[in-house]
Amino acid sequence: MYAKQHFKTITTHKLLVMRYCFRMGLIRQGLTHDLSKYSWTEFSEGAKYWQGNRSPNNAEREATGVSLAWLHHKGRNKHHFEYWIDYGQVDKGETVLRGVPIPRKYIAEMVADRISASRVYLGDKYTDSAPYEYFKGGIDKLWFVHPQVKKHLDILLKMLAEKGEETTIRYIRNVYLKKER
Repeated sequence: MYAKQHFKTITTHKLLVMRYCFRMGLIRQGLTHDLSKYSWTEFSEGAKYWQGNRSPNNAEREATGVSLAWLHHKGRNKHHFEYWIDYGQVDKGETVLRGVPIPRKYIAEMVADRISASRVYLGDKYTDSAPYEYFKGGIDKLWFVHPQVKKHLDILLKMLAEKGEETTIRYIRNVYLKKER
């Protein structure tokens, strides 16, 4: 068990996200971000599979075939794509899973989450392009994410990569979050 190390990792991440959210004007989200990681369901698995350089959910999934911690987490945290999956109808009344639009405040929190996770797991190797590279590397697997959400994340993370953190956070707070959709 790596309880101390896992606690330090998730707390460092949470505090980073909190600071980014505060800078974006998202006070409540900053305070409540990832609180479920401290629940026994998530914390015990995280401590068991902690490695320090990637999410313990991936290690749990590799070891057991499923991450119970992730299943718990994604259903309680609106800053994850998977929270926003619903059933939709296609031709002939067939029901399929599909992503739905996500409110901008949660997309902004996704950006804060991605920056913070990259900083925690990459350490000194972090650059402002790392979150965008991670996003672009996995975009083909995100078939279930609403196209509008993909577009917004692409714009914001690309801005981060090209213009830096300060400009991007300021834009999110003063422009992006002021718009409806």
